[in-house]
Amino acid sequence: MSIPHLTADSFRAAAAAPGLTLIEFTAPWCPPCKALLPILEELSQEERDAAIYQVNVDDDPELASEFGVMGMPTVFLFRSGEPLEKLVGFRPKSVYAAVIRKHAAERTVS
Repeated sequence: MSIPHLTADSFRAAAAAPGLTLIEFTAPWCPPCKALLPILEELSQEERDAAIYQVNVDDDPELASEFGVMGMPTVFLFRSGEPLEKLVGFRPKSVYAAVIRKHAAERTVS
């Protein structure tokens, strides 16, 4: 399975969707980004609490700049358009899963 790519035009709607949205800012030349792709693919199958997307910073540098992306991969977790978490650099799958579960649990408690 492949992770859907967002453009500057589709980004806002995806980030503002109800629920949690995890978006990775990536580039095809970035080795850590390539290593993260299979992890995100697994998470997209396992974690039903978040939609998962990618943004290619080479294609949309203005969007990357708007969100202060200085290193890659940079992963944001959004809820209804609001950024909740920002993770810079490659992390183990457990970290991304824990961030999703934490914010999914906060929503059900609130």
